[in-house]
Amino acid sequence: MQETFGIAAFRSRQQVMRFEGALRRAGIHSQVISTPRDVSIGCGLSVQFDLRDKTQVFEVYRQTRLSNLIGFYSVVRDGHARPQISPLM
Repeated sequence: MQETFGIAAFRSRQQVMRFEGALRRAGIHSQVISTPRDVSIGCGLSVQFDLRDKTQVFEVYRQTRLSNLIGFYSVVRDGHARPQISPLM
């Protein structure tokens, strides 16, 4: 089964929690997950979101002006194979 989603990876756990809270307050479904190994620089946590919401996610990021962003990525998981990760911006 294939699963596709976006992540926002930060260098700081505090920034991850602040961004996830900002998305939640904006009505965007998100959750904190372990950062995939291929993007493993940083604090080890990322914010997962639905790629259909990426425009709103980018807008929330611009509004919050958080620092320490590593980047936004698209993640495609297909069973137990290694996930395919590509930058969104």
